[in-house]
Amino acid sequence: MKTNLIDNAFKNCRREKRPALFTYIVAGDNNSNLTVKILKSISNYADVLELGFPHNTPIGDGGQIQTSSYRSIKNGFKMNDIFKIVKNFRKFSNKPIILMGYYNMIFQYGENKFLKKCKSSGVNGLIVVDLPWPENKDFANRCEKKSIIFVQLLSPTTSTSRMKKILDKSHNMCYYISMLSTTGGKLKNSPKRIIENYLKIKRMNKRKNIVIGFGITEKTISKFKKADGLVVGSQLCKKITLSLKNRQNPVTNLSRMVYNLRRRIN
Repeated sequence: MKTNLIDNAFKNCRREKRPALFTYIVAGDNNSNLTVKILKSISNYADVLELGFPHNTPIGDGGQIQTSSYRSIKNGFKMNDIFKIVKNFRKFSNKPIILMGYYNMIFQYGENKFLKKCKSSGVNGLIVVDLPWPENKDFANRCEKKSIIFVQLLSPTTSTSRMKKILDKSHNMCYYISMLSTTGGKLKNSPKRIIENYLKIKRMNKRKNIVIGFGITEKTISKFKKADGLVVGSQLCKKITLSLKNRQNPVTNLSRMVYNLRRRIN
């Protein structure tokens, strides 16, 4: 695979001796124009931007992300809109973008059409929550041909032998789910324990970039600085909800939050 913007983001962060900051928001929450404005604003501080497909029956998303998805779907969001958002964002920024969602939406849209749209709009990576290895091998290979990183998922219950196989076959980024929970849950293990588990995985394959997601917040993020990257999602979705409820500007509030997250890992 050719060098990807995601690879470059990790290299830049290693030079700065800090983890990469990944942010996640739901596309179209609460409309596409607002999503583009938020992406533009937080891209000043985030290293990689994750953009979720709004889904009405998610299996991995907690209440905060479900609420964001509900607002987006209620306002008529369609799959094509996510590509329009990425294209509009690309007019202003070259920061890497990863789409995150569920396979049924890709299948219904059509795999070939979906990947072409990803490539033409400027998507750099994909996380498909319910398409695990080895079932995802064919789709991951097709992503690779488009120079799109397919991000494999690892969890605390993944066996060592399976972990080694996934790491060996993966593209240059994997996502470690820190705990058995939906997104936005409180940490069930101490940060120390999570980092210990994470470092065991890193020793299996030091060449691959591995990020930690689930349970990362302003309060906890500084305790995970040994990771290659850290993902914050539910806290940002919650901030959008509170901003809309209190008639505040979500763009300003999220920008301030991502700035503070970045400051805590520098």
